Amino acid sequence: MTRPSRRAAAGTRLALNWGWKQRPCETTMTPETHAMLPVRPSPEMPDAATHAAPSTAAGRRFADRRDAGRELALRLAAYAHRDDVTVLALPRGGVPVAAEIARALDAPLDILVVRKLGLPGQPEYAMGAIASGDVRVLNTQVIQQLAISYSAIDIVTRAEMRELHRRERLYRGDRPMPAIEGRQVILVDDGMATGATMRAGVQALRDLQPARIVVAVPVSAAETCHLISQDADEVVCGQTPERFRSVGQWYETFEQTTDEEVRRLLANSAERRAMAKT
Repeated sequence: MTRPSRRAAAGTRLALNWGWKQRPCETTMTPETHAMLPVRPSPEMPDAATHAAPSTAAGRRFADRRDAGRELALRLAAYAHRDDVTVLALPRGGVPVAAEIARALDAPLDILVVRKLGLPGQPEYAMGAIASGDVRVLNTQVIQQLAISYSAIDIVTRAEMRELHRRERLYRGDRPMPAIEGRQVILVDDGMATGATMRAGVQALRDLQPARIVVAVPVSAAETCHLISQDADEVVCGQTPERFRSVGQWYETFEQTTDEEVRRLLANSAERRAMAKT
């Protein structure tokens, strides 16, 4: 019997002529999970490798995001000095963490911008998400239950796509998104509470056909670390403290990362790699 592929097992694509890549997904809409877009895994899909520190009541607080990135890089040493590895950060907070990982692994650094697709009239509730690479993930269960028209989805998608492209130009300039197909991609953020943005990013990234997706965060709610393994090939959570209330509580300094810092870190990483090649 032919085994279904990971992509086929995720569900049938919507037959909509929008030009963007898209993928349906299923979830139950509640206030706690409205932004989470899980894909129901195939029974034949192997479980992802999950590397999480044992849950403890009191975890170690990181000095800042750079400190967290340096520590997390130690857990990713198997990916160092390989020519098939790309480190992608979820901006903005994930970029300082990812910059330290990319430096330690001697890997290129870039960003994956993710934007939630809010319900018409209720933008705080998600009906899907879009991400870099013109990829869209749709929550078909919510769309069908609420009888949201395709034209309404199209209007929201176009507006969020304009904002996504604006942010990409702001952070990346004229550089195109790096090639992802066939590469080992490490997707980084500064932590996971519900994991909504990370899950949307992983699912969107899957459509770009990487060889492997590794989710890496310094700290995460234990349940979320386990949940994200349904989508990623490998999950590395530096800490999974029992008394987890927010990502920021596990940092001594957790100031907002600025757009200027994102641009600077991306430019510094590109310059460092260019100099290494000369």
